[in-house]
Amino acid sequence: MKYFSCIMALLAGLSFYGTVRAQQKLVFTPQWTPQAQFAGYYVAQELGFYKDAGIEVEIVHPSSTESAVARLRSGKSQVTTIPLCQAMEYIDNGMPLVNILQTSMNNGLVIVSRNGRNPAAQKGIRVGTWSVGFDQVALAMSLKEDLNYQWVPYATSINLYLAGAIEAILVMSYNEYYLLKQSGIELTEENTYRFRDHGYNVQEDGVYMLESGYRKDKEAARKFAEASKRGWLYCAEHPEEALDIVMKYVRMHHVATNRVIQKLQLEEVLKLQIDRDSGQREFRLRPDMVKQANDLMLESQLLLKEVAYKQIIAR
Repeated sequence: MKYFSCIMALLAGLSFYGTVRAQQKLVFTPQWTPQAQFAGYYVAQELGFYKDAGIEVEIVHPSSTESAVARLRSGKSQVTTIPLCQAMEYIDNGMPLVNILQTSMNNGLVIVSRNGRNPAAQKGIRVGTWSVGFDQVALAMSLKEDLNYQWVPYATSINLYLAGAIEAILVMSYNEYYLLKQSGIELTEENTYRFRDHGYNVQEDGVYMLESGYRKDKEAARKFAEASKRGWLYCAEHPEEALDIVMKYVRMHHVATNRVIQKLQLEEVLKLQIDRDSGQREFRLRPDMVKQANDLMLESQLLLKEVAYKQIIAR
């Protein structure tokens, strides 16, 4: 009888442990407000992919007073999305980060000029850039090409460009680029400079955790990455359903956008996920692109020392 009681107690303990593990919670904060750029995570949440993987995920977006990285530093969030070069800069500055999933295989940066001329052939022009954070690839490119741009910060609007206050504007191919098109701006090969077509095809968005958080529970990190990947693959197969889910988050957070813009954004984000060499969605950080990013940022003195691939990638 005593033996039976011990066995039952052991089984109960194992059951409790399994329940605790299954209910483990991760707070995920994407780097920006709700939009199709993060569709895969919304789909994974709404369709239960995270729960299927055995983790509970709460999606909390950044605020005007607290960025995604600030939430990561403070421990309020355990997972976020960061472009590769920005992540490397954080690591160089002493913030150990680990990449657990790479969603971008190509660079989506674009400079659009107002005068119909190639932005890379115009030195010293005023170029709008995001006030929330400078893009390292754009800065490195301008320094390497000796363009001496005058960078003018803008918030979330393209009004400075439309008003003629700046000669060019830095945009994402899946975001502000389509706002320009909707505004009637003529976008041609002459006035549009796509970084990925000019030797600056550095990967962008990846999913990152603090190294300490990753070491604490690698299994939870793996489950989050796999479920998120499943969400993105579902978006590619069911884009209209994915858009329904994106619009739910957009309305919930009162984001000023529309379904047409979000559809164009999702289509472009999904294109950027396809590796140029293999033609596949690989969801991996490429060592050659990490080296390219290192070379570019070291040459431009945006890094003090090399950030090796093995420092970034989850192992």
